[in-house]
Amino acid sequence: MDPARRRHAQTRHVTATANPSAASSRTSRNPIWGARSPARPLVCAPELEREPVDARPRTETTIVKQLLGRRREYEAVRLLLDCAHAGQSGVLVVRGEAGIGKTAILELARDLGAEQFQVVSASGVESETEFAFAGLHQLCAPLLRRADILSDPQREALLVALGWQTGPAPDLFLVGLAVLNLWSDAADEQPLLCVVDDVQWFDQASAQVLAFVARRLSAERVALLFGRRETEGDHHDPFRGLAEIHVGRLSDAESRQLLESVTNVTMDKSVRDQIIAEARGNPLALLELPRSARPERLAGGYALPYVAGVPRRIEDSFRRRSRDLPTDTQELLLIAAAEPTGDPALLERAAARLDLDVQAAVAAESAGLLEIGPARVRFAHPLVRSAVYQAANPQDHRRVHRALAEATVASDPDRRAWHRAQAVQGVDEQVAAELEASAVRARSRGGLAAAAAFLQGAAELTPDPVLRAKRSLAAALAKYEAGSFDEARRLIEVAVDVNLEPLDHARAVLLRTRMDYQEARHGSPPKALLAVAAGLAPLDPVLSRETYLDALDGAIVTGGVEPGWGPRVAAEAALNAPPAPTPPQLADLLLDGLTTMYTKGYEASVPELRRALDAMVALESSADLDGSRRWLGLASRTAIALFDDDLVNALADRHVALAREAGALATLPTALLIQSLMAVLSGDLARAELVAGQTSILAPSRALPQLHAHLILAAWRGATEEASELRASVERGSEGPAQRTERLMTTYAMSVLHNGHGDYAAALEVALQSFQASELSLGSLPHPELVEAACRQGRPELAAEALAELTARAQASGTSWGLGLAARSRALVSSGSEAEALYREAIEHLAKPRTAGHLARAHLLYGEWLRREGRRQDAREQLRTAHRMLAEMGAAGFAERAARELRATGEHPRRRDAQAADALTEQELQVARLVATGATSKEVGAALFLSPRTIEAHLRNIFRKLGITSRRQLAEVKLS
Repeated sequence: MDPARRRHAQTRHVTATANPSAASSRTSRNPIWGARSPARPLVCAPELEREPVDARPRTETTIVKQLLGRRREYEAVRLLLDCAHAGQSGVLVVRGEAGIGKTAILELARDLGAEQFQVVSASGVESETEFAFAGLHQLCAPLLRRADILSDPQREALLVALGWQTGPAPDLFLVGLAVLNLWSDAADEQPLLCVVDDVQWFDQASAQVLAFVARRLSAERVALLFGRRETEGDHHDPFRGLAEIHVGRLSDAESRQLLESVTNVTMDKSVRDQIIAEARGNPLALLELPRSARPERLAGGYALPYVAGVPRRIEDSFRRRSRDLPTDTQELLLIAAAEPTGDPALLERAAARLDLDVQAAVAAESAGLLEIGPARVRFAHPLVRSAVYQAANPQDHRRVHRALAEATVASDPDRRAWHRAQAVQGVDEQVAAELEASAVRARSRGGLAAAAAFLQGAAELTPDPVLRAKRSLAAALAKYEAGSFDEARRLIEVAVDVNLEPLDHARAVLLRTRMDYQEARHGSPPKALLAVAAGLAPLDPVLSRETYLDALDGAIVTGGVEPGWGPRVAAEAALNAPPAPTPPQLADLLLDGLTTMYTKGYEASVPELRRALDAMVALESSADLDGSRRWLGLASRTAIALFDDDLVNALADRHVALAREAGALATLPTALLIQSLMAVLSGDLARAELVAGQTSILAPSRALPQLHAHLILAAWRGATEEASELRASVERGSEGPAQRTERLMTTYAMSVLHNGHGDYAAALEVALQSFQASELSLGSLPHPELVEAACRQGRPELAAEALAELTARAQASGTSWGLGLAARSRALVSSGSEAEALYREAIEHLAKPRTAGHLARAHLLYGEWLRREGRRQDAREQLRTAHRMLAEMGAAGFAERAARELRATGEHPRRRDAQAADALTEQELQVARLVATGATSKEVGAALFLSPRTIEAHLRNIFRKLGITSRRQLAEVKLS
């Protein structure tokens, strides 16, 4: 083999980082394969050069010899494969600039795993980024014969996403779970190695699914490697946080050694130094730049013009090499570059339409640019493709795409439409209509990004200005849903430049305002939504009312972002909304109830709001359930404001169930946050931890829901250091219009923390802040904390307003939860027999499972009052009860406060014995609790979004740590 083709480079030390979401685990996490083991940093940074594709697997001895001193990266890949073969899955992201050697590392893994692993591979192509699930199709198609092992919803989601069958748009969540289980089943037969190169060019849907799967691999015998080019301004990388290697540049000494190994002429020192300076440590540049120059120029005075970026220089090199090829060969290269599927038959058909003989590719193969195999056309390097394509002029582009469109089979209408669109000069309504149809098909498969791209192309090709505006608006909505706000804004501007129909114009303004609201760019966006809602009233009454509800919800969340603005202002404006239809929909009932709350008062709104929430809980049809999902978060918060724990739990459970069923990863963490909060208030801190842990597992990118869940849990547990760190994280991550609420939610948690420790001065300070948010999503949760802190500080007047409001709301709601909290708070400002009667009333109201946390605190406050009254014996009874309940819950701060009070009565409380569950990791504890309920491994895997094989591996560890041998025994273990 030509030594110039071999991989060349030296190594440098780079530490691979682990997933930060695992940082809170009780044991360290290996940064390579994800198994829990003693922490050991991976030190490796291979700088490798890709050699031409060779289908013959090399022996390990040959591979090691070709590493040329790169032993560390070889060992890293070898370790990853060994662990996967032994049963511990692993993930490694290979990062670096273009030409730095990422592809070579992936080839190394493929060679090492060729004999012991099933190998599936894929390579991202820049021109395929608009095709939803195109990348995932490459990895899953060879394994689809196993699709029968998947549950019906998972199998349907995957097959629809990949275009194998039609059906409702699948959610990425279900597709990800299907891929995880498909790979796990394949690995049962033989370990699986998945190699993905140029993942930065994968379509958005495929990238999100792969990142989802990568974070859940554990015991499936799967090794997953990604090669990803680093680019400036890359802020939306779904693979951040996975174990990774950053491949750096070569030093001058290493560059000199590499350069001398690939040149066969005597090189002038100044020329050599110039090449090294221009290459800037990029191995591919060092290899390609000398090969593109004539020997005589290398021998004396070789000078290269300055170009800013290494990738541009490398592409220029490939362009120069391809220019020396025959004209037919260059045109054949352009066809291959324009068609990303790599289908040899398609290449041949397109070539025939241009009167080209596919044998013209021989010259390109001899030049090391292209390889045409029986199943795939492959370029020697991705930059060859881009270099060839960019070197051609627009006229050549159109001619080649036209030939490809004609050669594309009728069974692939989307790709044919895409090629036809690239072949159009000017506008073409027929092609625009084809793209619009492709958008419909893409959306039906859940490919929002692809649908948006097709619609954008359709709009650009539409000759009629009004129709172009409509399509631009549709494309803008798709871009918005796909998260591409900047492109959505540009398309809106295109749409509004035309004299749109009033309803379309209003929809454009609504879309732009919603984006302003989410990005908080212009003043108070919820206020702007009111103007849009008013404008929609005569055009679309239903959309108008929904927009009023959006504005009111935004006002509740953002609060007073400016003077004179808040929920009351929004509610007063909503009084002008069109009348509700007959019968009213859920959004109508909720809008009317909330409008009443903020215009006529809490008491007047309770019947209307309870009617709306009861109707939402009673829904049964799938269509109604799907339509209500949008409002379930607001409904759950409203139920908290009504002190209706039954409604809160019913709505939260419904929200979680619907989100899981639809695979709605975006909304599930928020739904789980409400579930976690209610578990805390019920005193079931163990379950709250399980639910909060799921928010961390599910959505590392949605930080605030998981941080809030963990913060409230830490506050009730009395974990001061953890709570302080979480509060700081929330405040750092709080941006946009909801910033005030996000920060005030932390003050509620901190008031609980400080009250638990008896630091009433600190509790009073933050409780006063959280009380300011009483109109917001916290409902009346801060009120009891403020009353307790103020009374213990001897400043009851500071809590008078909160106590009056709490009492009035409790009486209006009539629930045990509200009445119990009100009685407990009023007892703090009372004395004598009145105080004692109120404490007993509070205990009676709160003596139900869903308010056990507040019940324990009522016993604590009553015991403290009795001790101060000099009734030690009675105090001990209440304090013993409080201490036992709080200690069993894990509310350590409050439990220690009860212990101090008991000691003051002359009694020493029992210490909590060590629990068997203390030996388990957080994820093992979650698995154990679910299995203890009787759930199967498949059911637990679906709940925690892990494969059944991983659940079984966790169970083996759980049984070993707890000294048991069966699931039946696990049900008997105390897992608090």
